[in-house]
Amino acid sequence: MDTMRIGPIENHRAKEEGILVYPVYSRRSQGLSVGINLFPDQKHCSFDCPYCEIFPFKTNTLFTLDRMERELGGVLARAPQARDISFSGSGEPTLSPFFPPALDAAFRLRDEYAPEAEVAAITNGAGLLDNRVFDTLVQQASRPRGLRVWLKVDAGTEGWHRAMSRSAVPYSRLRERIKAFAQQAPFIIQTMLCLIQGAPPPEAERRAWEDLVAELALAALSQGRAPPTVHLYSKARPAPEDPLAQSLPASFLAEQAASLTRSLEKQGISLTVLVFP
Repeated sequence: MDTMRIGPIENHRAKEEGILVYPVYSRRSQGLSVGINLFPDQKHCSFDCPYCEIFPFKTNTLFTLDRMERELGGVLARAPQARDISFSGSGEPTLSPFFPPALDAAFRLRDEYAPEAEVAAITNGAGLLDNRVFDTLVQQASRPRGLRVWLKVDAGTEGWHRAMSRSAVPYSRLRERIKAFAQQAPFIIQTMLCLIQGAPPPEAERRAWEDLVAELALAALSQGRAPPTVHLYSKARPAPEDPLAQSLPASFLAEQAASLTRSLEKQGISLTVLVFP
């Protein structure tokens, strides 16, 4: 069988050059991930994270569903061992009007070519403020072998949220919508831990984040759902504004994971915490 072999990558510049479908090695997928970029023309995002790896670019390539299906089918036919099909790319995938039909196409092609692969959406969560996006994510995540929602929860306080997202998205509303989502669908909490202007998340922020994770776990448990898995990771790729954001050592992430576990155990909550230095 002809299979695709790739090694670790330092950045995702390939997808910034207008490619709709791009295979990469993903540390958090722990293997081959087939990315789908709904924004091959330029970056589109509701956040402006200082650690973001997307460098400024602009192309004449526009997303079309037909082209995505052709490219995705071709990649999966050569890489049936793919761990997942991931919607990420050059921005926030839920902002694209193509997101719902592209999800349907990805599931269909997954079933045909790579039935063991997951379908994932890596989202900053701001789309949950839109009822249509909220409902789409709930529906897709609740289907059999449905969408794996990797949902950004980078902060526990308003101040750190502003530092990490640099957006006008209201933090209090976002928290409530994420909590409501936790009651209706499974998801993964993804939390970036990094230095901002040379400083790590302050102690009060770290404790507030732990409290928020507990709230989300309890929201899921209240509806008979398993609490979300937590992904802790740090900056691993170059960003346009380096060194505004910098990586933290693996020991910091391990300490935060242990602290979260202790905090949750005191409340009778058990969940999986995975660390990706």
